[in-house]
Amino acid sequence: MRIAVVGSGYVGLVSGACFSDFGHIVSCVDNDASKIASLNAGKMPIYEPGLAELVANNVRQKRLFFSTELKTAVREAEAVFIAVGTPSRRGDGHADLSYVYQVARDIAGALEGFTVVVTKSTVPVGTGDEVERIIKEVRPDADIAVVSNPEFLREGAAIEDFKRPDRIVLGVEDKRAEAVMTEIYRPLYLNQAPFVFTSRRTSELTKYAANAFLATKITFINEVADLCEKVGANVQDVARGIGLDKRIGGKFLHAGPGYGGSCFPKDTQALIKTAQDYGAPIRIVETVSAVNDQRKRAMARKVLAACDGSVRGKTIAVLGLTFKPNTDDMRDSPAISIITALQDHGALIRAYDPEGEEQAKLVLNNITYTKDPYECSTGADALVIVTEWDEFRALDLPRLTGLLTKPILIDLRNIYDPAEVRRQSFTYASIGRS
Repeated sequence: MRIAVVGSGYVGLVSGACFSDFGHIVSCVDNDASKIASLNAGKMPIYEPGLAELVANNVRQKRLFFSTELKTAVREAEAVFIAVGTPSRRGDGHADLSYVYQVARDIAGALEGFTVVVTKSTVPVGTGDEVERIIKEVRPDADIAVVSNPEFLREGAAIEDFKRPDRIVLGVEDKRAEAVMTEIYRPLYLNQAPFVFTSRRTSELTKYAANAFLATKITFINEVADLCEKVGANVQDVARGIGLDKRIGGKFLHAGPGYGGSCFPKDTQALIKTAQDYGAPIRIVETVSAVNDQRKRAMARKVLAACDGSVRGKTIAVLGLTFKPNTDDMRDSPAISIITALQDHGALIRAYDPEGEEQAKLVLNNITYTKDPYECSTGADALVIVTEWDEFRALDLPRLTGLLTKPILIDLRNIYDPAEVRRQSFTYASIGRS
């Protein structure tokens, strides 16, 4: 089957590469000529484990193509996936759908024959209706069916998530489109991945509800962690104790500095605004969003407390800048708020991240970047772990005590055992462990 994917960012690129790996002929289209040139040269615009190899293999097999020629790709496609960004709109927090709607206008004139137009981007309820209206307005004779097919990809594990999904949600209201979408995802059906066919609006809301629920789990365990510190309990044991209940589950119950990334912050805001507009506010999610925003700067206060209440003139070493490991994504990373707050208190920041340095330079100022954890720690007054990259899990603690001016370790991801660290003469602080 011939597929066009409009937008070669995170979702579009991963989706296009995986579809081509299923055997489909895929054209990934983007209006950023430099990005397309880089992709055609084999250079990935994002860091995602396994993606470069997957792209190279399917390009070599002539199943995957990159182009700025939208009309050609759309004209030849049986299905066109819209995978452009839907960032939070400045000022009100609503999802900015201008890119989605512009793609709808752009593809309308190039459509030939029956075509399924699929919104892969995360969009509020009713967006599919507007995409259909726009296309019909530009091209009244267009033979189309608009489908909602939200993605559920975790950065750092996107290829695995795409090929072995928990479910495939398809908001379809046309039998011809249902047949097309079933054929596109047929390899996953053979692996018994559940297909959830539903209405378009239900599908659109499902994506937001899923992200809001996961964000709620994270925020819940973070607040439980705060209580654990006050009463002398251990949040990791609490999380395990409740996570073994199959009704709750253990995922997303890891206390830390708050959620970030390209999805949870903007999607919770978009859901909040949609619910308010319809007169059905979701107050739990409103609270989740507010608590998470406050938590990030609160982590800076934990660093201050470990440093005897002041970091003015002190050098703080920060390990991990991206919002999670195995990605270079800095969007809404807790590190941004934590570092900014520490700088506001007069700290000098040294940092190391295995993949995030280039993206970090776009959003953080006055930071000294280093090549590894030990260079980062040399001469620093305290060491803070913000992102749980694997290479931080087995640091040479005796070596660090000799490099740091003071052996202070603030572990915001609870990756070390407190007793072990203290045996190495560290002053140690973590999350939700007294």
